[in-house]
Amino acid sequence: MEAFWISLAVIFVAELGDKSQLMALTFATRFKVWPVLVGITAATAVVHLVSVGLGQVIGDALPTTAISIAAGIAFLGFAAWTLRGDELSDEESSKAARTTRNVLVAVTVAFFLSELGDKTMIATITLATQHGWLGTWIGSTIGMVAADALAIVIGRFLGTHLPEKWIKYGAAAAFAAFGVILLLEPLLT
Repeated sequence: MEAFWISLAVIFVAELGDKSQLMALTFATRFKVWPVLVGITAATAVVHLVSVGLGQVIGDALPTTAISIAAGIAFLGFAAWTLRGDELSDEESSKAARTTRNVLVAVTVAFFLSELGDKTMIATITLATQHGWLGTWIGSTIGMVAADALAIVIGRFLGTHLPEKWIKYGAAAAFAAFGVILLLEPLLT
């Protein structure tokens, strides 16, 4: 359960203000919410399953102190990445706006491709090096879908005027805190 809750919280925060969250909002303004959420869930489940597999292989191959230090540095990097921001390119935005055929397939493929190498994928790999794969997979998948669902709901009710600045700073601060904790962990044990 620890892996589930940690992964859910970390990935939820990582997804705030992320490119794929903006993509979810774009799709949801054009299509019904349920096919968009199902597509997001399917793509996320597959990407995060691959991520936890990679994390388990890495976790089994490296000593825990090295993993903790690497994870701490990674989370500090995620904080910087979050502060830098993430936006949909004009091409990505126009693809989301043009899609009219099979919404479920379009959303699933778009999210799958946008998550490859994204910070939530890397964060999931990092979490899986330290926690059980099943809890990490389920927690990270639910965390990402919940953050995207939140964006859809807020976006549909409030329009495009989201407090991105506060979301970005809050997410960056949470990543930095996780990074510092992970860096201090080997020193305190």
